[in-house]
Amino acid sequence: MIPGAEPGANPLLRAIGLLGAGLEWCFGVVVLLLGLSVLAAVPLGQFLVLGYLLEASGRVARSGRIRDGFIGVRRAALFGGAALVGGVMWLPLYLMSLQAEAARIIDPRGTIARVWEITLGVSAVVLVLHVAGALFWGGRVRHFLNPINVPWLAHRLFQGGMYQEARDRVWELVVGLRLPYYFWLGLRGFVGGFIWLACPLFLLGLGHKFWGVGLLGAALLSVVVPCVPFLQVRFARTRRFATFFELRKVRGVYRRAPLAFAFALCVHLLFAMPLYVLKIELIPRELFFVEGLFFLLFIFPARLLGGWAYARGTRRQLPRLWVSRWAGRLAAVPVVLAYVFAVWVSQHIGWAGVSSLYEQHAFLLPVPFVTWR
Repeated sequence: MIPGAEPGANPLLRAIGLLGAGLEWCFGVVVLLLGLSVLAAVPLGQFLVLGYLLEASGRVARSGRIRDGFIGVRRAALFGGAALVGGVMWLPLYLMSLQAEAARIIDPRGTIARVWEITLGVSAVVLVLHVAGALFWGGRVRHFLNPINVPWLAHRLFQGGMYQEARDRVWELVVGLRLPYYFWLGLRGFVGGFIWLACPLFLLGLGHKFWGVGLLGAALLSVVVPCVPFLQVRFARTRRFATFFELRKVRGVYRRAPLAFAFALCVHLLFAMPLYVLKIELIPRELFFVEGLFFLLFIFPARLLGGWAYARGTRRQLPRLWVSRWAGRLAAVPVVLAYVFAVWVSQHIGWAGVSSLYEQHAFLLPVPFVTWR
């Protein structure tokens, strides 16, 4: 149930609660994407991002509900709200520091400069205690607006047991993030996808020397590309690495939802192709955050659709008509060929050259958007 939507409540209060819950959810999605975009630019953090995307698609594949793929949105909203309010409260201190600096420049030993320094120091201590009290209280926006945070924090300190409670809360917070789980899931998802892609990409990379070998690699890649996203969805759904080699079972699920599979595959590949433009030049380190955000805005919806399509196939008992199955195959052919062509072109226009072929952000890590040097 959505917070604030309790049955029997006043209609006006219920509407306000629903509106607040909706705004909190939207804000949480924004914060979540921003946080993942930062991780997407960090080598080890990229496995966390891939693990999160796989877990999102796996949950959707198990339930069939797109909303189940937005994992940790409420917690992200809590973190983002605390960071936003804390930043706003820091602004007066920043302005005071500018005035104190100006006073020191004009008269380093003057009374005004000393007053500004003392005021700035006291304000900084009060702000730190106020923020600490708000975080210990719960970390929500309303807790930062509480005027008695400092006295309450002092009272709570004298009660005893504050250190143990803070330690336990931090530990629960860290454990709740499930970082080892997402990293391990992303690492296995990367290895499983790379096993399927390595041979076609290697042959495609030899095409500039032996055009026949490159043509063979392109043909193999055209066969592999439609399978990898749904093999990864099946892996995320079952969490068994052996599912990467259960192609026949994935094809069986496809037979029960061919049009949904074709739609999800087309969206996945079409959303991945524009990101190859970002590989033309080496991305400055100052823009790593923006490039990771672009990656998530395109790939995250594609992962959710892949899980949704797989869920539709698992819910049906009988295969669809052969007309639907062949319609799905034929609809995906031009998109698959266009994607393979984009991959082939990327080695000639990308700053990384042939090695960029192995940077398959559609299935693996968002490595095209960072420099590993």
